[in-house]
Amino acid sequence: MRPINLVEPIDTNAPWFHVHRWPVFNLGFRSLFLAGGLWAACSMLVWLLILSGHFAWQAAFPATLWHAHEMIFGFAGVVAVGFLLTASQNWTGATTLNGLPLCLLTCIWVVTRILLLVSPDPILMALAGQSAFWLFAICHFSLVLLSTNSKNNYIFIYVLSGICIADISFLLLIAFSAYSLAATFTQIAVLMFTLLIGLIGGRVIPFFTARGLSLQDQVRTPKVDKLLLVASTIGLVGFVTANVFSGPLNPGYLILVAALLHLFRAIKWFNVGVFNVPLLWSLHAAYLATSFGLLWFALTFIFILPHGKDALHLITVGGIGLMILAMMARVSLGHTSRPLKPHWLINFAFAVCLVAAVIRAFGPLFISPHVAWLISGTLWVSSFICFVWVYFPILTRPRIDGRRG
Repeated sequence: MRPINLVEPIDTNAPWFHVHRWPVFNLGFRSLFLAGGLWAACSMLVWLLILSGHFAWQAAFPATLWHAHEMIFGFAGVVAVGFLLTASQNWTGATTLNGLPLCLLTCIWVVTRILLLVSPDPILMALAGQSAFWLFAICHFSLVLLSTNSKNNYIFIYVLSGICIADISFLLLIAFSAYSLAATFTQIAVLMFTLLIGLIGGRVIPFFTARGLSLQDQVRTPKVDKLLLVASTIGLVGFVTANVFSGPLNPGYLILVAALLHLFRAIKWFNVGVFNVPLLWSLHAAYLATSFGLLWFALTFIFILPHGKDALHLITVGGIGLMILAMMARVSLGHTSRPLKPHWLINFAFAVCLVAAVIRAFGPLFISPHVAWLISGTLWVSSFICFVWVYFPILTRPRIDGRRG
C-alpha cells in the first residue's frame, strides 16, 4: 500500500541551512526511526560492555535500571512517537510535526540520552528532558487528532500519556532511590506497549497480510478486538494495583485473559503464505512472541514461578523489538515511495532479532544466564546495525517521487 501524497513537491533548490527542507525532518518517522535504530544498537552495545566488565558505570543508580529505561522509554518510546506522528497524518490528512519543530524534538531526545549515559547524576536533567520530549510529542499529536475530530484514534493519546506517566514516575523514584519500585514501572510500561501492539497490530497485521498475499478479504475480529482492549486495560490496572499499591488481587489471572485473546488473534490472522514474505512473517512472529510472552508472564504470577524477567524479555526483544524493526522497515519504504521489498540484510535482521529473543528468554533456563545475555545482546546489536546501514540513506534522502514526506 502506497501512502497518499498529502503535500507539495519538495524544493530541491533550497539552501542547505534551511532545516525545514532537510529530508530527514520532512516527517516524524524519518529522524525518530533513525534515532531509535541507532540507539537500539548503541545502548545495547554499552550494556554489553558493562556486562563484560569493559565499561565502568559511573551513575549513582544501578546500571540495570538505565538499561531498562533506555530500551523501553528511550528506544521503544521514540519509535512509537515517530510512528504515531506519521500515521496520524494519514489518518487525518493534517500536516504533522516537521522541519524545525521536529528537529527540536529529536535534539531533545538525543541530548537526554547523552546526559543519562555520561553524567554521574543525570536524573533531574533527564527528568526535564524526558518530560519535554513526551509533552511536546503528546500535545502535538493530541492537537492533530482533536482538531480533526479523529475519535477512533483518541485511544492512542491515552496510551502515550500512560507511557509518559510511567517514565516520569520511574525517574522520580530513581531520584528518591526507590529502585525496586522504579523497576516495577518499567514492567508497567512493557504492559502498556503490549496494549499499543494490540491496537496497532489489530489494524495493520490482517490488512498487510491480505494485501501482501493478494487475498480477497482480510480477517476481521471486531468483537475480540474490543474485548482485548478491555481485558488489557483491566490487566494493566490489576498489575498496578497489586505491585504499586500492594493490592490483594493476583494480576496473573487478568493478564492471562489478555494473553489468550492475543494468542487467539495471532492464530486467526495466520496464513501459511506469510512465510514467503519477510515483511509479513516478521510482524506475525513479533505478535506471537508478544502473546506467548504475556502468557508466560501471567503464569509466573499464578504459579509463583521465578522467570518473570525472562518472560518480559520475550515480549521486549521478540515482541516490541521485532515489531518495531518490521514496522520501521515497512513504513520507511512506503512513505518514501519505494517498493515494499526490503533489502536482504533486513530479512537477515528480522531472523537475527527473533533468535536474539529466543536466546534471551529461554537461554538462561539451559545455559549460564550471563552467556545467554551476551549472545542475545550481540545478535540484537547486529540486527539494528543492519537496519541503520540499509535505511540511513533512505531516511535522509528525498522520496524517490520527488515529493515531500
